[in-house]
Amino acid sequence: METALNIVVVDDEPLAREVLEGYLKRIAGIQSVHLFPNAKEALLYLEKQTAGLLLLDIEMPEMTGIEFLKRLPDPPLTIFTTAYRNYAFDGYELGVIDFLLKPIAFDRFELAITRARELLDLKEHSQLPDTSEHNNDFIFVKSGVQRIKLQFSEVTHIQGLKDYAVIYTPAKKILLKGSVKAMLGIFPSNRFIRVHKSFIVNLQKVNQLERNYILLNGHHIPVGRSFREDLEKLIQTH
Repeated sequence: METALNIVVVDDEPLAREVLEGYLKRIAGIQSVHLFPNAKEALLYLEKQTAGLLLLDIEMPEMTGIEFLKRLPDPPLTIFTTAYRNYAFDGYELGVIDFLLKPIAFDRFELAITRARELLDLKEHSQLPDTSEHNNDFIFVKSGVQRIKLQFSEVTHIQGLKDYAVIYTPAKKILLKGSVKAMLGIFPSNRFIRVHKSFIVNLQKVNQLERNYILLNGHHIPVGRSFREDLEKLIQTH
């Protein structure tokens, strides 16, 4: 059963709001959509109400989307919708889950909503790492009364989302309670390296290193400038 979504859209362009509203009407399971022409009105709404997903423009008068997001004490899952490609890194710093470049194609938009639903489902069933029994090959994670064995060799990368970490494998995603920093203390340092404030990668899974990104199992992982030199040295030795 698909997660019913309460969505807030913030964009100063009437046409952009109209397009997003039209797209959302084409997707099943959208419980409610609230449209705002500026960040100030959306901020007042979110001070009293909750939302499952935020679709947020960046370049807006009076208050930018980035300023708005920083003012939210507990922001919902957020997708940037913008005409400016250079804001992707800012988004990752703020825990944004996706970045849609205008004009947005419906297929790409639908994929972003699907990913958001997956993360919301995972959040409801988030798990705890069990550090009582692990070595350089695996760790157990707690899911209710069950203990699930997670092989490190299966993990491609880890994404931090505030107080959670999304563990990616080719077959599934696992959401663990804990920060990126906490994951660094669990996953073996000779195989996993932090490449960005919000990302850790398994060096053995890296397919390609570009200027600011790692191509890994179809994912584009951003590389922070302060992490690049150490990453290049480690790739040469692996």
